[in-house]
Amino acid sequence: MTDTRTALIFSSLFGSYSYGEDHPFKLQRYHVARELMEAYGLLKLPGMEIRDCQPVADDLVLTFHDPDYIDRLKEFSASSEPRADFRFGLGDADCPVFQGLYDCAALGAGATFEAARLVEEEGFQTAFNLAGGWHHAHRAKASGFSYLNDAVLAINWLVARGRRVVYLDIDAHHGDGVQEAFYDSDRVLTISLHESGIYFFPGTGFEDEIGEGRGKGYSVNVPLLAHTDDALYMKAFDEVAYPLIAAYNPDIIVTQIGADTFRSDPLTRLEITTNSYSYIMRKLKALKIPWVALGGGGYDLLNTARAWSIAWAEMNGIKLDPHLPDSFIRKIAPLGYPHRSLLDAMHWSDDQERNLALDAVEKSIATLKKTVFPGILGIQGRSTRE
Repeated sequence: MTDTRTALIFSSLFGSYSYGEDHPFKLQRYHVARELMEAYGLLKLPGMEIRDCQPVADDLVLTFHDPDYIDRLKEFSASSEPRADFRFGLGDADCPVFQGLYDCAALGAGATFEAARLVEEEGFQTAFNLAGGWHHAHRAKASGFSYLNDAVLAINWLVARGRRVVYLDIDAHHGDGVQEAFYDSDRVLTISLHESGIYFFPGTGFEDEIGEGRGKGYSVNVPLLAHTDDALYMKAFDEVAYPLIAAYNPDIIVTQIGADTFRSDPLTRLEITTNSYSYIMRKLKALKIPWVALGGGGYDLLNTARAWSIAWAEMNGIKLDPHLPDSFIRKIAPLGYPHRSLLDAMHWSDDQERNLALDAVEKSIATLKKTVFPGILGIQGRSTRE
């Protein structure tokens, strides 16, 4: 295996569905991100491939999701009339029901499975599914724009093949559905850095959520206060996520790399920029662990396109021109986007807010070093990969 063999999973059907004109989750962002990658020449790199995907198979879906929930999801998906079943989280403002809904969710989950399969079976070092990262989907309930939990399904397949997995989530929202799936397992270490659930959806992901049974100590959460900036975000990653990943020594790392942590995202209050985002991408690549990357959140289309282009460039060891390509600027200017730069200036939040955020980060780190570090750092990590 070479460390330059990479795959971008992309279907022409990505973005062909819609949550509704007024919904913040815009599926066309996948095409905007791809257009920026293409403008930078990132789709014709040595050692990379673009792979298509198929909808996820039912048997894999049922390794996590409740059959009654899936039956209702398929039923509603086939209907041309508005439907709702709040028992399953279907039909509210966050998780609308529309014709083709199941096909949309199954395609995204199938793309994540294909990314995992390429890394596991075909020796790719990295595979990136832009249309993945539906981390709020629960066993029997849609939540937070998510209907099928693609990461859980792919990880279940990897675990069934004997692999140990780290799931790292740097989306602004807690990866609650993935945590739920592996809360009692020591075969998957889940780590989530997110805006604090004290006041923010989904209201979970606190330091004391560390797993149960065999999984005790294998669920790790770093809740961040509003206005956490680049330096504080990197501190949380460096002092919690990075040493735990290295100590656990997984066979494969699965990451949800949502871009809704950026300071201009309309739904969140974190204040990170391309600085800490690209830093984390470089650190993950340096681990040289086979890597499955999933898109996740991001509700400013240009932020998302910039973030995922940066991520794909880092995965391939490419340094990009900090000025957006002229061809891309010409495309986005008529849409009202004034962006000219790929990269943001390093950002520090206001002193008073930053001090509160710093205190919270240090408290989280201290707590986790007492509760989960002794167990994970005591592991003699051994890879099962031949």
